[in-house]
Amino acid sequence: MGDQVELVAGCYEQIVFGYRVCPGDEEWTIEPNFTHHAHTASLTSVSSSDQFIATGSKDETIQLYDMSKKTEHGALLHHDGTISCLEFYGTSHLLSGGQDGLICVWSTKKWECLKSIKAHKGHVNSLSVHPSGKLALSVGTDKTLRTWNLIEGRSAFIKNIKQNAEIVLWSPDGDQYAVVVNDQVDIYVLKSATIIGTIAFTKRISCVKFLKNTLLAVGGDDESVRIYDVTSQKCVCEFKAHENRVKAIDSFMKDDVCVLVTASNDGFIKLWKLNLENLETPSLLGQVNTTARLTCLSIWKHGEVKETIADQSAQPETSKAVAEPSKPAKGKRVRLPGEEVILEESMQ
Repeated sequence: MGDQVELVAGCYEQIVFGYRVCPGDEEWTIEPNFTHHAHTASLTSVSSSDQFIATGSKDETIQLYDMSKKTEHGALLHHDGTISCLEFYGTSHLLSGGQDGLICVWSTKKWECLKSIKAHKGHVNSLSVHPSGKLALSVGTDKTLRTWNLIEGRSAFIKNIKQNAEIVLWSPDGDQYAVVVNDQVDIYVLKSATIIGTIAFTKRISCVKFLKNTLLAVGGDDESVRIYDVTSQKCVCEFKAHENRVKAIDSFMKDDVCVLVTASNDGFIKLWKLNLENLETPSLLGQVNTTARLTCLSIWKHGEVKETIADQSAQPETSKAVAEPSKPAKGKRVRLPGEEVILEESMQ
C-alpha cells in the first residue's frame, strides 16, 4: 500500500507509540504497530521525514527511529537541556531547538551537527522552517521572534514581540505565519513582518495546524478544537474533541478529504473527517486509547519525500543498492569536525 499513513505519538511516560491507519468504509481502525522506549524522561516533540522519526525529551537527547525498518537508529547529543522542538525539512536536514537557547542543524546523511546557533537568550520555545527550506523562524523566552537565513546560518531579522511566544508556524504557502502567545494567535505577513490580525482562543493554546493556507486549527487547555478563517480571524467550526485538554493536532489529505488527527491528555488519538470546502462539524472516523498522557504527535507517510529548494541540487538516486544510512556515534557527544564553524550569534 503506497499511501500508508502511520501515527506517531509521544507521552509523559517516556514511550513512543506507532499506529497504522487503516481506512474503512464506515469506521477507520488505528492498529498498534510499534512502541519504542529510548527516552528516560517525558517526550516533548516528534517530527517525521521520509524514513526517520526524531523525538525530543526532557532527558536532553534526540532519539532517532528508522520507520522503514522499525528499529532504533541512535541518539543525537548536543543540547544541554530539554529539547523543546524538532523539525525535519526535506530529507536532508533536521532542526532542533532547546532550553539551552541553541538551534542545531543536523545532516540526516551523517547525523552530524552542521551548525549550532545561539538563537535565544533563555529557551528556544518553537521553530518553523519556511516551505522553501531557506528561512526559519524561532521564538524564545527572551521575548523575541527571530528569522534565520538557513543557507548562511545567520540571523536575518530580530523582532521584539514583548511577550513570551510559545509557538511559531509558517503557513503552507509561506507568505504568512502564526505566532501563539498564551490564548491568542497573531497572524503575520512575511512581506512586512507585521500583524494583520489576531485569533482569540478561550484558553491557553498548546497546538496549531494550518489545514490549508486560509484555515488554522487550534487546540489547547479545552476539550474543543476550533478552526479559524485566517483572513477574517473568525471561528468557522468548533467541536468537542476530547474529555481533557488537546495537546497536539495534525492533518493529512486522503482522497480529497482532510483527516484531522487530535491527541489529548485523556490518552486518546482521534481521526476526524473534515470537508474543507464545507465546514460543518467533523465526523469521528476512528479512535484509539493509548492509556498514556500524550504530549506530541506526528504523521508519517510511507516514502513521502518533501522536496525543498535546498534538496533539488542533490544527485538523483541511481538504481544501485542504497548505502546503509549512517548512525550517530554511540555513547559519546557528537563532536563537530574541525573545519565546521560553530556559529555564535552576537547578541546586541
